Amino acid sequence: MSAAALTIAGSDPSGGAGIQADLKTFAALRVYGCSAITSVIAQNSAGVRRVAPVEAAMVAAQIETIFAERRPDAIKTGALARADIVQAVARTIRRLRLPAPVVDPVIVASSGMRLIERGGEKAIRTRLIPLARIVTPNIPEARLLSGVAIDGVESMRAAARAILGMGARAVVIKGGHLGRGAQAIDLLYDGRRWLELSGERIAGGEDVHGTGCALSAAIAAWLARGATLEDSVRRAKAYVTLAIRRRIRLGRRGRPMLDHFARK
Repeated sequence: MSAAALTIAGSDPSGGAGIQADLKTFAALRVYGCSAITSVIAQNSAGVRRVAPVEAAMVAAQIETIFAERRPDAIKTGALARADIVQAVARTIRRLRLPAPVVDPVIVASSGMRLIERGGEKAIRTRLIPLARIVTPNIPEARLLSGVAIDGVESMRAAARAILGMGARAVVIKGGHLGRGAQAIDLLYDGRRWLELSGERIAGGEDVHGTGCALSAAIAAWLARGATLEDSVRRAKAYVTLAIRRRIRLGRRGRPMLDHFARK
């Protein structure tokens, strides 16, 4: 493994999402994974029980310590918990001149619990998205970020324009939550052209835990390996689709988990 990627996110002790899932994704795609933990989250596939943010200075120190040994080839961010953590991450990326991050704007868990305070949500818009190589919201996250009510591809385009207007270089809006048709359409926009990335809509796939984390981590992994942005997004979508198709259950209750190491 010659490429290295850094995930800056919260933990998931079930291993289905967050730091743990990101590191699995990096490993599956043959990229060395490093991590900076922003919050310790008590959760499993069924939901979130408690969130304990890490001090912002400690988050910055983790990133700085990794950088002192090896500059990562790509970065992704996930759950950031508070405005001061978002600000510390953005400052550190700027100061160390780190790669433009893949920003997964984790705002609300699938169970409905907020994973970042409202001030932090604003900081994502104003401090982190302007640094982003690409932003990877799902439909609910795109609605919150853009203020656009999304009910189809045209409104996805309007939301993408709004998010790109915040300073990001590109955005991919994941269309799985629209829940219509045989195909799940993700929309990629870089300010110059639109790409509609269609994939098989897998029955029950919308209920799988950790898909957003895996997609953003996979994009970061392929960027770390030197792929173009479009190719990274296409390969990441294929990776997550296979992981959904081969999904597993950790226990008798809760939601299905991705098989991060699934092979054709």
